[in-house]
Parts: sequence; structure tokens; C-alpha cells
Amino acid sequence: MPHPKRRHSKSRGRKRRTNYKATASTTTTCSNCGAPVLSHRVCPECGFYRGKQVVEKTVSA
Repeated sequence: MPHPKRRHSKSRGRKRRTNYKATASTTTTCSNCGAPVLSHRVCPECGFYRGKQVVEKTVSA
């Protein structure tokens, strides 16, 4: 593989990395129970997804 002939400056490398940032995941509220849920995921509290029950949740005593 080819290698750079000259060294890149610190500012040049840092300019390239300015757009690398961590983003918080977007959460929505469950339409059934109102719990916060990640988008396009089954609700971990009640097991519903898009108004239909997908996962059967059991109550443990």
C-alpha cells in the first residue's frame, strides 16, 4: 500500500475529525404503556410493537 510522502499537520487531521461525534439514541414512547422505547424496537415493558403484542410478558412474583 502507498504511504504518504509528507506528514499531515495536526490541524489538518483535526479538521477532518471535527464531525466525529457521539449522538444520543432517539427514544419514543410506547403507544401501549407509555414507557420510553428505542425506535423500531419491541417495548421491553409490555412486549408490544406498533400496536400488536409481539412478545409474551409474564409477571414474576
